[in-house]
Amino acid sequence: MYQLHYWPGIQGRGEFVRLALEASGTPYLDVARGPQEEGQGLPAMMAVFDSPDIARPPFACPFLVDGRRVIGQTAAILHYLGPRIGLVPAGETDRLWVHQVQLTIADLVAEAHDVHHPVGSSLYYEEQKDEALRRAEDFRKNRIPKFFGWFETLLERNPPNNGAVVPHLVGARLSYADLSLYQVVDGLLYALPKATRRALKKTPFLAALHERIPTHRRVAAYLASERRLPFNEEGIFRHYPELDG
Repeated sequence: MYQLHYWPGIQGRGEFVRLALEASGTPYLDVARGPQEEGQGLPAMMAVFDSPDIARPPFACPFLVDGRRVIGQTAAILHYLGPRIGLVPAGETDRLWVHQVQLTIADLVAEAHDVHHPVGSSLYYEEQKDEALRRAEDFRKNRIPKFFGWFETLLERNPPNNGAVVPHLVGARLSYADLSLYQVVDGLLYALPKATRRALKKTPFLAALHERIPTHRRVAAYLASERRLPFNEEGIFRHYPELDG
């Protein structure tokens, strides 16, 4: 069974991996959220960081443990899992393209985080609020439209999407990039709802993807379960109304 390691109280970057595992029906252990008496919990995750027996320790979570393999970085985890859980096309060219899209999603996630922490992650939001207001204005006006416009182009140019009920980024089937794109749009709708809705009005394919992914049977079951943590002001996507203009 795959072991996913991530902070227990937030969705964060671990959620992109959870969505892939849940959508594919793949059994996994969310280690830090498990009971300590069963060898899980936060101490079990920290033990991986601290173990002198791991020659290639992860820099940060999320990381995935599969047997003796320890894989860090969200995009790398999904690139590893994709062909194993059926969430990536078979051809190498398509797999690499999905990976490229995922890396671009990771760029957007990093920029979304830096809206509320533009100076440093070690500082409280209130200590960098003036800088955050300035960063948020540029993010709303320039960065969200640029990213959303690129994703819209990919969806428009993917041949199977011609008349498709559920548009996909690559090919005619669900990929982990589709799930990740849903998650980042959902997070931005929580953090910056006004700006994100404005951008979605100009990107109908992207809006359709965001609306239809939650209707996927396994995704719907996951979103309705206790395993899906709510967004909060400790994670990547934080709702501070003053940052939404």
